[in-house]
Amino acid sequence: MKSYKFTAFEPTGKLIVEETWTFENDDEAKKQGEAAIEEKGLLYTTHRLVNSAGKLVLFHI
Repeated sequence: MKSYKFTAFEPTGKLIVEETWTFENDDEAKKQGEAAIEEKGLLYTTHRLVNSAGKLVLFHI
């Protein structure tokens, strides 16, 4: 399992959520991460999901 950092922001740049999630790989992180973001009601907020190497897996403005 690999660690991924999820962060979501308000339009002002204020941090709403910062969490560490674990997934098998980047493909699973993208699929399951998108579902988790939707479940949290943050799908249309500015957010990003990056892997432990800093690679951007999901991003929304």
